[in-house]
Amino acid sequence: MEKLQHSLNSILNLLNIRLFRVLLFLILGIVMFLSMYSNVKPEKLNLTLFSIAGQTIRSPITVEDKTNTERKKQEAVDQVQDVYTVKKEYTQNQVDLITSIFDSITEVNSEMEGELEKAPVDEETEGSKTPAQVLNEKLTRVKAMLTSEVTDAISNESFTAMLNAPTDDLSIARDLTVTAVNNVMSNRIPADGVENSKKRVEEELKYTSLNSGLKAAIIEMGRYAIIQNEFYDPRATEDLRQQASDGVEPVKILEGQIIVEEGQLISRDVYHKLELAGLLDNENSLRPFVGLAMMIFIILCTVFFIFDEMRATGSNQNQLLIFSLIFIIVLLIMKLLSLFTEYKYSEIGYVFPAAMGPMLIKVLINERLAIFQTVILGISGSILFNQGITGTLNVTVAIYIIASGLAGILYLRHQNQRSKILQAGLFVSLVNLFVIIALVLLRNSQYSGLEYGINLLVAFLSGISSAVLTIGLLPFFEAGFGVLSTMKLIELSNPNHPLLRKILTEAPGTYHHSVMVANLAESACEAVGANGLLARVGCYYHDIGKTKRPQFFIENQINIENPHDKLPPMTSKNIIIAHATDGAEMLRKHKMPKEIIDIAEQHHGTTLLKFFYHKAKQNGSEVKEADYRYPGPKAKTKESAIIGIADSVEAAVRSMSNPTHEQIENLVKSIISDRLQDGQLNDCDITLKELNVVGESFCETLKGIFHSRIEYPETTKQKVKQA
Repeated sequence: MEKLQHSLNSILNLLNIRLFRVLLFLILGIVMFLSMYSNVKPEKLNLTLFSIAGQTIRSPITVEDKTNTERKKQEAVDQVQDVYTVKKEYTQNQVDLITSIFDSITEVNSEMEGELEKAPVDEETEGSKTPAQVLNEKLTRVKAMLTSEVTDAISNESFTAMLNAPTDDLSIARDLTVTAVNNVMSNRIPADGVENSKKRVEEELKYTSLNSGLKAAIIEMGRYAIIQNEFYDPRATEDLRQQASDGVEPVKILEGQIIVEEGQLISRDVYHKLELAGLLDNENSLRPFVGLAMMIFIILCTVFFIFDEMRATGSNQNQLLIFSLIFIIVLLIMKLLSLFTEYKYSEIGYVFPAAMGPMLIKVLINERLAIFQTVILGISGSILFNQGITGTLNVTVAIYIIASGLAGILYLRHQNQRSKILQAGLFVSLVNLFVIIALVLLRNSQYSGLEYGINLLVAFLSGISSAVLTIGLLPFFEAGFGVLSTMKLIELSNPNHPLLRKILTEAPGTYHHSVMVANLAESACEAVGANGLLARVGCYYHDIGKTKRPQFFIENQINIENPHDKLPPMTSKNIIIAHATDGAEMLRKHKMPKEIIDIAEQHHGTTLLKFFYHKAKQNGSEVKEADYRYPGPKAKTKESAIIGIADSVEAAVRSMSNPTHEQIENLVKSIISDRLQDGQLNDCDITLKELNVVGESFCETLKGIFHSRIEYPETTKQKVKQA
């Protein structure tokens, strides 16, 4: 056992070096990686095209089948019809064109009539322009007013008919033509429908009451005016095709989806799916391992920085080693249970004692790290209990593990007795059951009565096994690592403890003194963030050495003569000083925690026994101050320093008769100042600000104790007895 303890101490000393802490985290990472390696390793199957599947194969991942997705998108695009747009403005353009032609004819007729009326009537010259000449001139003028495209498209006969038509007939002809063109052009006229539209205009104009020449002219005008107004729109067509393509849902192979049933032919489509799922030899097989390594790296970096922060605030390397060891144990249990998934029992993860690790960390270290380990275990469990489908994550088990771990931590939050761990296990079982039922309902699963019964059983086993394993492993960590847990402190504070009974029966005054000091020290430690419970329990045992010679200490001298009155100062000094070393020896003999032994040894530090020192000097003998000091060591922790001050304060105040508030404050300040000046606080990390808070806490506690005995305004004479 001593060799084991020596080896453990050596490891702890190495962990003070940053390089070895990094090495420990590297070992943790390797353990995590190896334990989850097989769960992320892509399953390699010796399958060939058109062979028969020897087993049912499921997809380990969700992956998109891009080939089939593209095929479906192309099918959707092919079903989109070309988009043709109607140019509505073409109708108005053609109506305006017809109107312009008729307006030109009307205008020319008006001009020629005006010119003929103004010409002089001369018998010799009358009739110099024949009707034919007039008509030709009109025709020339009309053509000059129109474009060549119009004049080339409309025959001279049509122009002549319209020029010769009476004004009223021409107006009717215009209205009929414009109406017919507008009616026909208001409809879609594709390139191959222009001729049909021309025939429709012709049909509309054929049955008018106009003379045959004018009718033929407006028919020709109508046919000329009809043009294509529906054209292919490439942009709109492309937009519609893009919408159709975007509307196609990606074709995916879902995680856990059956790709091929046992005995089924591996067709090209099935073979393609197997390849996409990474179940055939391919170059991407390293991806899961890289992902696992990255996840482990993130987790370990977080743990590393948490412990570095805790180390900066005074935490020792014990906690890091305990955290790592508990995590490895829990991870191995998880890995062992995960092997049963090969036997088709997918719910094996519910049997895992998920609350064991978090409860151990809560009891041995703190709640913060317990919660963090719960999250890590949840992540690890989601990989290890992936139901035999490599590369998948079992989110259900992750939720179950996290809920179970948090339940154990929360139950023990204010329960610091070992007997409460079993109750915590029952509470965890109840939470496990509720979580399982909730998950079943969320997944809308159909469970039989037998399956619900099995779930109830595994939930109960998980909670109870967590409690049993926690109770079983707790003494190992407490003894092996010298951990003074909260539960251990609670047990040590039990008045039925043999050493406390010894103090109570053999030195009742010392027992009362220890309780009073405990009240002072606990409040002061909690005020400065130190361990108040450790201070209280340490106070109970700090004067255990006085039980060897209880009558030599003033608090036990009830109705007896003070034996120091008959002893030389040196002898009295040796008896008084011995109680610190005797107490430490007794505590070691009873295998008490090191923290309690240190408090017993350090609470007096190297202070001077002033009473006997001055008594020796008064006797005229030559004395050295060093001979009348405690051997030490000085206080190394805040708890030891505060207990030492509280011990002196309690003894001094007890010796005062009816102390006032002001007297108590002055006394407390004087004792703290004396300890500072004597260098008794040089070896611990307590600050002046914290000492001020400690002093105020002492005063508040003492005022509460002595308030009923305070007399105002006069004070009685004090007589301080030094022991």
